[in-house]
Amino acid sequence: MKGAGMKGFTLIELLITVAILGLLASAALPLAELTVQRAKEKELRLSLRELREAIDAYKRATDEGAIEKPLDKTGYPPTLAVLVEGAVDKRDPKGKRIFFLRRVPADPVSGEPWGLRSYASPADAPKDGDDVFDVYSKSDATGLNGVPYKDW
Repeated sequence: MKGAGMKGFTLIELLITVAILGLLASAALPLAELTVQRAKEKELRLSLRELREAIDAYKRATDEGAIEKPLDKTGYPPTLAVLVEGAVDKRDPKGKRIFFLRRVPADPVSGEPWGLRSYASPADAPKDGDDVFDVYSKSDATGLNGVPYKDW
């Protein structure tokens, strides 16, 4: 009758099961972190592309005469907010606005506002100025490709 009616796990079986689960979890955690970082990098790439395309579209519109450009300005937007607010289309008799973005995307890596580079500043030392020629992430971290996010 010994053991005939007893059911369940022994302590050693439970310890082995917990050890195996712990080993599997420790292997899965770095993969999950890598997946999260890849998703943030993908979102960063898409956000930078969206912003840069909007900046270029604004510049094209000023070059084509659709948006008024003062003589002492470069034709690039003065702020990122202008891309969302839109600019008055000089060619439209009703004065409709041309919009370039629905919203300014957030920096998914740093969570801070974008770094802005004016047309007058060099690429290796970007500085804010009278216009927005380019944007960059303010994160000091390095991407999976070995390039710092601020250099993307």
